[in-house]
Amino acid sequence: MPISRVILDIANEAVAWRRDFHAHPELLFEVHRTAAIVADKLRCFGCDRVETGVGRTGVVAEIRGKRGEGRAIGLRADMDALPIEELGNPPYRSTRPGLMHACGHDGHTAILLGAAKYLAATRNFAGSVVLIFQPAEEGGSGGKVMLDDGLLARFPFDEVFGLHNMPGIAVGAFAIRRGPIMAAADNFTIEVEGRGGHAARPQACIDPVIVASHIVTALQTVVSRNVDPLYPAVLSVSSIVGGDAYNIIADRARLLGIVRTLDADVRNVMESRLTLLAERVASAFDAKASVFYQRHYPATVNHLEQTELARRAAERATIEGRAVDGDVAPTMIAEDFAFMLEARPGAYIFLGNGESAGLHAATYDFNDDALPAGIAYWVALVETALASRD
Repeated sequence: MPISRVILDIANEAVAWRRDFHAHPELLFEVHRTAAIVADKLRCFGCDRVETGVGRTGVVAEIRGKRGEGRAIGLRADMDALPIEELGNPPYRSTRPGLMHACGHDGHTAILLGAAKYLAATRNFAGSVVLIFQPAEEGGSGGKVMLDDGLLARFPFDEVFGLHNMPGIAVGAFAIRRGPIMAAADNFTIEVEGRGGHAARPQACIDPVIVASHIVTALQTVVSRNVDPLYPAVLSVSSIVGGDAYNIIADRARLLGIVRTLDADVRNVMESRLTLLAERVASAFDAKASVFYQRHYPATVNHLEQTELARRAAERATIEGRAVDGDVAPTMIAEDFAFMLEARPGAYIFLGNGESAGLHAATYDFNDDALPAGIAYWVALVETALASRD
């Protein structure tokens, strides 16, 4: 359906906000400038309550509807950038060497600010909306830190919703699915202990590089021979380091890698089989392997009722002629919004960014043409979810 003139005007204003955030990227919890601007704008918009410092540098605001008491829903945007040197050259290019908004969090923040401005002015809903501006999504578990800091006690909400831009989906279109939509993210380190010596006398050594190489080969069977082919899983060894000279066999080697899964049982299988294989392969060479497995973000799992709510809201917000894909394939990238979906029912949706560079690419840029649909989505979601439910 056509996006209202009011939302289009706010979206035009949000372009400047987004480009300012893009020019001044900040990492993890160090989003002090961004958070200060967000808090100032929320107060200027007339939000009923604005708090800073939630989860170290998060900003949370509340807007109460004019249609009486009712439920509360949370809307979340992430604020942090990435440690990447920007290779694109827009007029609002990053002013901070080695940092850039390569994932579109500048756009997500601008979208939720735009929705806040509209909702604070109209309040055409019952109950209340909690606006969550989160730091440290990119590897810092900022969502979990906000929850651990009492987010739900300080700003109670019944459901929670997230949004992320997605290159390859048409601008102004949306995509969502019920169930797992993004993967659990785990890292592993394998320390291989051998016996070093002269490279010309390998028979007197236990070569940890050879052992590490066999471990890499063995790990390729974890997915192919232990996981049901109908359940997606990824195991990638991304680094092997062992020794630094031509003629010396090192004492140790180290492997680094990732595991991604959508199912909790598969996640358990991946960890147990990876650990067992590494230890036993090393043992076969009279070496020792120590596995350090770290579970980071759980899978992002959309709840049934809230996914349907989000889909209906997206149908009201799409740019005219664009579609809502209600059964998009899951992706094996990860997102710490998963922690919020473990705490409350909700849903996570993708907003099309067009044929841009991919997420985390040095040439990526958020597409400002997606701002109107993103703002309209949040507005439609609030007015749909809080229209008559009490």
